Amino acid sequence: MAARSAPSCHLRLEWVYGYRGHQCRNNLYYTAAKEIVYFVAGVGVVYSPREHRQKFYRGHSDDIISLALHPERVLVATGQVGKEPYICIWDSYTVQTISVLKDVHTHGIACLAFDLDGQRLVSVGLDSKNAVCVWDWKRGKMLSMAPGHTDRIFDISWDLYQPNKLVSCGVKHIKFWSLCGNALTPKRGVFGKTGDLQTILCLACARDELTYSGALNGDIYVWKGINLIRTIQGAHAAGIFSMNACEEGFATGGRDGCIRLWDLTFKPITVIDLRETDQGYKGLSVRSVCWRGDHILVGTQDSEIFEIVVQERNKPFLIMQGHCEGELWALAVHPTKPLAVTGSDDRSVRIWSLVDHALIARCNMEEPIRCAAVNADGIHLALGMKDGSFTVLRVRDMTEVVHIKDRKEAIHELKYSPDGTYLAVGCNDSSVDIYGVAQRYKKVGECLGSLSFITHLDWSSDSRYLQTNDGNGKRLFYRMPGGKEVTSTEEIKGVHWASWTCVSGLEVNGIWPKYSDINDINSVDGNYIGQVLVTADDYGIIKLFRYPCLRKGAKFRKYIGHSAHVTNVRWSHDYQWVISIGGADHSVFQWKFIPERKLKDALHIAPQESLADSHSDESDSDLSDVPELDSEIEQETQLTYRRQVYKEDLPQLKEQCKEKQKSATSKRRERAPGNSIRLHFVHGYRGYDCRSNLFYTQIGEIVYHVAAVGVIYNRQQNTQRFYLGHDDDILCLTIHPLKDYVATGQVGRDPSIHIWDTETIKPLSILKGHHQCGISAVDFSADGKRLASVGIDDSHTIVLWDWKKGEKLSIARGSKDKIFVVKMNPYVPDKLITAGIKHMKFWRKAGGGLIGRKGYIGTLGKNDTMMCAVYGWTEEMAFSGTSTGDVCIWRDIFLVKTVKAHDGPVFSMHALEKGFVTGGKDGIIALWDDSFERCLKTYAIKRAALAPGSKGLLLEDNPSIRAISLGHGHILVGTKNGEILEVDKSGPITLLVQGHMEGEVWGLATHPYLPICATVSDDKTLRIWDLSPSHCMLAVRKLKKGGRCCCFSPDGKALAVGLNDGSFLMANADTLEDLVSFHHRKDMISDIRFSPGSGKYLAVASHDSFIDIYNVMSSKRVGICKGATSYITHIDWDIRGKLLQVNTGAKEQLFFEAPRGKKQTIPSVEVEKIAWASWTSVLGLCCEGIWPVIGEVTDVTTSCLTSDKMVLATGDDLGFVKLFRYPTKGKFGKFKRYVAHSTHVTNVRWTYDDSMLVTLGGTDMSLMVWTNEMEGYREKRPCDSEESDIDSEEDGGYDSDVTRENEISYTIRALSTNIRPMFGIKPHLQQKEPSTDERPPVSRAPPQPEKLQTNNVGKKKRPIEDLVLELVFGYRGRDCRNNVHYLNDGDDIIYHTASIGILHNVATGSQSFYQEHNDDILCLTVNQHPKFINIVATGQVGDSADMSAAAPSIHIWDAMNKQTLSILRCYHSKGVCSVSFSATGKLLLSVGLDPEHTITIWRWQEGAKIASRAGHNQRIFVAEFRPDSDTQFVSVGVKHVKFWTLAGRALLSKKGLLSTLEDARMQTMLAIAFGAVPSVVMSVCGKITYCVESWRELTTGLCLPCTPPCEMDLS
Repeated sequence: MAARSAPSCHLRLEWVYGYRGHQCRNNLYYTAAKEIVYFVAGVGVVYSPREHRQKFYRGHSDDIISLALHPERVLVATGQVGKEPYICIWDSYTVQTISVLKDVHTHGIACLAFDLDGQRLVSVGLDSKNAVCVWDWKRGKMLSMAPGHTDRIFDISWDLYQPNKLVSCGVKHIKFWSLCGNALTPKRGVFGKTGDLQTILCLACARDELTYSGALNGDIYVWKGINLIRTIQGAHAAGIFSMNACEEGFATGGRDGCIRLWDLTFKPITVIDLRETDQGYKGLSVRSVCWRGDHILVGTQDSEIFEIVVQERNKPFLIMQGHCEGELWALAVHPTKPLAVTGSDDRSVRIWSLVDHALIARCNMEEPIRCAAVNADGIHLALGMKDGSFTVLRVRDMTEVVHIKDRKEAIHELKYSPDGTYLAVGCNDSSVDIYGVAQRYKKVGECLGSLSFITHLDWSSDSRYLQTNDGNGKRLFYRMPGGKEVTSTEEIKGVHWASWTCVSGLEVNGIWPKYSDINDINSVDGNYIGQVLVTADDYGIIKLFRYPCLRKGAKFRKYIGHSAHVTNVRWSHDYQWVISIGGADHSVFQWKFIPERKLKDALHIAPQESLADSHSDESDSDLSDVPELDSEIEQETQLTYRRQVYKEDLPQLKEQCKEKQKSATSKRRERAPGNSIRLHFVHGYRGYDCRSNLFYTQIGEIVYHVAAVGVIYNRQQNTQRFYLGHDDDILCLTIHPLKDYVATGQVGRDPSIHIWDTETIKPLSILKGHHQCGISAVDFSADGKRLASVGIDDSHTIVLWDWKKGEKLSIARGSKDKIFVVKMNPYVPDKLITAGIKHMKFWRKAGGGLIGRKGYIGTLGKNDTMMCAVYGWTEEMAFSGTSTGDVCIWRDIFLVKTVKAHDGPVFSMHALEKGFVTGGKDGIIALWDDSFERCLKTYAIKRAALAPGSKGLLLEDNPSIRAISLGHGHILVGTKNGEILEVDKSGPITLLVQGHMEGEVWGLATHPYLPICATVSDDKTLRIWDLSPSHCMLAVRKLKKGGRCCCFSPDGKALAVGLNDGSFLMANADTLEDLVSFHHRKDMISDIRFSPGSGKYLAVASHDSFIDIYNVMSSKRVGICKGATSYITHIDWDIRGKLLQVNTGAKEQLFFEAPRGKKQTIPSVEVEKIAWASWTSVLGLCCEGIWPVIGEVTDVTTSCLTSDKMVLATGDDLGFVKLFRYPTKGKFGKFKRYVAHSTHVTNVRWTYDDSMLVTLGGTDMSLMVWTNEMEGYREKRPCDSEESDIDSEEDGGYDSDVTRENEISYTIRALSTNIRPMFGIKPHLQQKEPSTDERPPVSRAPPQPEKLQTNNVGKKKRPIEDLVLELVFGYRGRDCRNNVHYLNDGDDIIYHTASIGILHNVATGSQSFYQEHNDDILCLTVNQHPKFINIVATGQVGDSADMSAAAPSIHIWDAMNKQTLSILRCYHSKGVCSVSFSATGKLLLSVGLDPEHTITIWRWQEGAKIASRAGHNQRIFVAEFRPDSDTQFVSVGVKHVKFWTLAGRALLSKKGLLSTLEDARMQTMLAIAFGAVPSVVMSVCGKITYCVESWRELTTGLCLPCTPPCEMDLS
């Protein structure tokens, strides 16, 4: 069994040999502490030359390729390659992560640079557009992004002398960027005649707008502004790779191996030619240079780092070297000394000292080297070459002993026998040759059993056998030295192998994951003494396993650092170190082995922090003998919250069904009914899969959730108020520290978190965009400003939010398994814990990322599943409840002790001022002291303890406790059975709320003359509920089986219940005792009905498609209705009790005569005339309109008609309750719809007097009671229904102007290609049409001279000056509105035409212009706030939505001095058609011309987009903020008016309703103005029918006739 747990020893990275010089530049710097920072493979290295010590930063998961140093020279930013690359900012002193920037770039991050004060960071991606991105790195937030260039960018730098300016350069270009608002605008450098257009490799900025750049041909180009002003030719003989600016001047380094120093005006100071120095060689190429004082650091292409002291410039000091180009495969260790030998495709073999961390010998060979071996006495070194030869050298002086070439393909593996007599050489042509060492390496045998290339060899200890592995994963054995294959397993059984480096074989089965490709583990080495095995694979991972490990999928510890494939790994001769080498990263890593006994002392070394956890996810001592999961937890982890159809999908589905619907609605559809319903009371509480979701508010009300409803329950008055903002199951709830705001998270494709106020029940903020499937846990920080949430996507993403702003602060992947709880540290807002299945992690915020460390369990406990967690009395202490009933006590990340608290899982835990309270599956609440030393008191939840005031009955003793909260002198408890109880400190228990338990609820019946109803559910209970003021469960009875239907007899005395096993029973409606029961069917009973009147017959419908009719008095079956082809769904009696109407699963509508059950065919016209006693059918002409447009996707499951036959209520699979006028003939009737249930509504019933509607939610197990509000009775309240799915098309006509404008397409001059028709006929060629107002032949103008004659003699031609715009005629009015404004009390007029903003002075007639737009302006607005005087915003047409210069943009500028204050590049493809400032002037609203007509809100001064949402599917003409608000605005357009509210980052909209006016039709609205009391009156004008409407909040007041469509300005 041992192999099933990870080894308890450990590796620690001690040294890395190498430096990344290839394909990287400018990646070597001095830190403030005079240490040297650089990177190699996936590791950032900080090297101290004084102490000869290395520190490592290991937060990356792949090759690092870029590095920048913060101006204070302590922090370092590094960027990596990868599919989802990220940038880490880390401290070079502590090597801890400060911030992580992610989710923007793809492919990799090519360059990085900090600005002057180090607040912002710019990065360039490796994607096809080479995106340039500016970050506020401390907050992890992207400020701006733009496509960089079509070709590679090599360097980017901030201009340190001008704010908000950057320069980038690369393949054949240099660009000068300015950052304004969120827009990065580039100007290309103009090479002109001064120099050739060529690739620029590096740059540095200087004062006076000067930029120096190094070119590919060795020249230095000097730029002023964007123009090239001079070149310094021949600065280097070849490309200049690196340029470094410092106080004294500039240093450049080039491909010619020279370093040049320049003064501040770029006059040469000195040249250092490295090729000519002692350490130099031909072909040395400089990739990185850093000049600090009298020291210069140089990094070369061949992975060396030199340090030059300026005084002794011809004696550079070699600090670091490594292998260079090509792959590194060969590795061998010396048998007696701490030496390692490596050989690479760069043809060099190197010997490293593991003690001194230095290169001690190097020798260049003729051929690339692929493998190496040292013989047992350490004298000979054999090297296998790529060309099929091998060479033997003396280790002492690297002289050649012999060179032999017997093969043509590469030699991949060779090994000396333990006794030193033979050398086995494995070749890629699938042979192994044996050579005799003493006979000057004469060939003495060959092994030819393999069919594929040889990958590994091992000798037996007695040198008599050899085992091989080949590329097919075959393991073969040979007798030595002849090479005869051994096939008998008996012979091999007893062999002891001298070394174990083979990847296949029984002893190493466990290194393979369960399903894996045989070639992805490249190397293995066994340590027999320590009983550990180290492996290296293609993913850059080194793993430690126990040896032997026999079963597949063994547990391991993993270590990252190498970026790509690790080609080889070996133990040192004394097992002190592990050496690993990377193929493509050419690096040699030396790891210190820390055996088990030493680990105890090393506890103070905290486990290493890294984004990619060093302990593997799929590993880490998860002992497989952990007890099985508790049944409840197991059930819960198997729940899936994925939906076939999410509510978010509805708009798209509707769009798809539009065509179908258009064809169907030629008839005019019925209006929606006048009645409406309002949610009144909900029975139920979601406890079966949620925890800690029940709290007291400030004023002592109780807040919890069920289905899609947030409920606030007042226990004094027994009333409920509801938050109905969610549209699917709420899964978690938490309360703000001040107990006035609540956060709830729901299920959804892009699930949202709502933060709402318990007083006003209004949403304050809605957070979405970073989770999938749903939100499983939320928690507020102690100051209430932040919120943490966890998703139920596959990686259980954790997000930290600034909820008021709606901003994501940080994000990280949580765990593969479900996370049950997240808790924020009350003392340090940057820390949090998550707990879940075999998971306890401690996180801290780092910029845009979170860095997690697993809890360290040590020997104290097992890695258990955590169900709840809280912080204790200091920031270090945390407590968690496990699935086995223990409470774990943590200090920092270490488990200190465990305390047994409950039998079975601890589901809930709450911290008090002086102690804790816990609740578990055992139904016991325990109070503890502040250190969990003693249990102070326990309460058991029992029926006996129920106080007389309870609302309902406790179903069982000791129900599983899921939530606990304290306050107002009581303990509030939520149970798995859906009950909420209040426990008095002295002991009595009051039951407040209850619902059905887990399992679907389908059966519902209302009493014929009392306000009560009965329900029956899959939870095997039958319950009677009081619907009148007491709102409680009156009676409950347990059944043998679950049930799906029930019905009261007409006199209300009996209750019939259909069960799922095909039986049914009749019970006394008061006592619920059995009267009689029958069992005639096998499948479940789906509907059951008493005949009207005396209730003589009972019809029982079942899923085996029969309906049985029983005589109630004689208790006999008197008839069977046959003929249905599918299961029966609904049955109804007619008034006489003679006819049954039946619906089946195959959507048949059938009729049967009672009581015999004879099938009848009735024409549909006649069906309407029949008087039905009840109507619950969903088929037939009378209710054709209840099926939605997307009927294929969703089913209408239930309906019920009021007794006055006016209103039909329906419930469907999407959780909507809808009201229709009855009969609803014609397809797609109009309706009112209500969301409160989450998934399917299984049943709806009106009460006997139609005063209430009762609805059942299938999987949400809730019973909801709605009050029916008659027509004409309307409170002023936000309407929670939508008139209908589809806006009616048959509304009044258009004005021709409006139609034309609606159809204008704005295509664009993009990148100078003419899309617009740019042709025409020149005026003098056009045919003149004689017109009536032709000019009279007589003109008052002076006659023009025949030809203007001038004396051209002796005059030089005047050079052409720039044109200056003086006057613009014209104003854009044909398709714009509200775009002329007065400024300065009427002295000036501002308007726009073409791409120019014009300020026209009324008195002088002079004009001044704003000319920064590059395409037509479509809208203009003026900021009305006194703080922002004369500030104008203009929006223009644009081409794409890629944030490039051609994208649509909004410019905010000062009308008087024409300064641009901010530019907002937007994702509105096509253009911006409306802009509006908010009341404080700080927010700007914009509307796009894209197909969705997106509405976006900006904080324009920072250029930050706050919120964005699709506005409407048809053109929006105007959107304007309310003049007194920063959160509310109105948009109008083609057939719509919408009222919007900004909540955090979310935009909520309500349609305007015209419901109180007879025959009012939604018209096309063209303009908005706000009345004197903006919240009350709003006038909208410009309807084709010429009228003005005033809207009160959401409903129309009156229509006033007025002039034809006009603009209006009621300012």
